[in-house]
Amino acid sequence: GPPRFMFAALALGLSPPTAPLRLAAALLAPALRTSPPPLLAAGGARTSKTVAVNRVARREFEILDEYEAGIALVGTEVKSCRAGKMNLRDGFCSVKAGECWLENVNIAQHGTTGGYFNHDEGRRRRLLLHKREIRKIGQAVARDGLTVVPLSAYFNARSCLKLKIAVARGKKLQDKRETIRRREQDREVRRQIKQAF
Repeated sequence: GPPRFMFAALALGLSPPTAPLRLAAALLAPALRTSPPPLLAAGGARTSKTVAVNRVARREFEILDEYEAGIALVGTEVKSCRAGKMNLRDGFCSVKAGECWLENVNIAQHGTTGGYFNHDEGRRRRLLLHKREIRKIGQAVARDGLTVVPLSAYFNARSCLKLKIAVARGKKLQDKRETIRRREQDREVRRQIKQAF
């Protein structure tokens, strides 16, 4: 007899020969409508939105290795991050029981949400990384005494919040002075170029 999809198509008021394609489109439409819209630049290209930057990290630490991690958040935390209310300055990451955690990072409570339904601003948050990445980070911390610091947070082109973290070594006083000296030199060069043009 006729294929089953023909009966389903007739039930939806579709007719051959385009019934299979139109039936598939009808069934997929709800799933497509629920997909979050991508962030688009003026020219239509996909872009990302920076939420927070840890400027202290590069001044205080020598960055050795960087990773991109997802982060497990509740709804009010996502809303606050979209409003830019995330502070990475004093944050660090720890590895415990095979999981990587973001510690001591403040995400302000959402302004229009009642206190009972709001989140704890300084709570520990789980980072989403591959197991091999977590093992590598954990070994670097345990074996070499290194630190893991958050560098920046941003919504990617698919509107997912991502965190850039780094395995880092604390700078000595001389290293910090060298960093400051290079930064001041770069600033002076930019100032001179701006004046020249």
